[in-house]
Amino acid sequence: MRISIIHFLILLLALFISCKDDVAPAPTYDYHAHIFSPDASQKHLGDTLHIEVDFESHTGETVHHINVRIFNATTFTEVYNLLSDPHTDTPESFEFQDDLVLSAANGFSEGDWVIQATVWGVTDGEQAEVSTVVFHISN
Repeated sequence: MRISIIHFLILLLALFISCKDDVAPAPTYDYHAHIFSPDASQKHLGDTLHIEVDFESHTGETVHHINVRIFNATTFTEVYNLLSDPHTDTPESFEFQDDLVLSAANGFSEGDWVIQATVWGVTDGEQAEVSTVVFHISN
């Protein structure tokens, strides 16, 4: 009887070891969000702000998720937050462009503002890379 219990335990151990999943290593995205526009130069109320951001993976992986926000540097009041669906799944890079009038109707006022561009992997926050540019708006 002892031999059969020992054999059973050995068989169970062998099955456990042989069924172990081979987990592939997580991809390395090496993401970057390059904000080409706007730059840090002074802006004026009434100007049209051109937004141009290139999101890329320097390892050739897919760009899964992106986001572009603009908020007041002092109050953190957010006036711009796109994309509403940040899921892109584009290979290697994604270029985002938009134009926005710097007006009170769009929530802007005089002061310092931040554009923030974020790119990340499949799951929320995975290997996230955040870039920012601060610019000043005057009347």
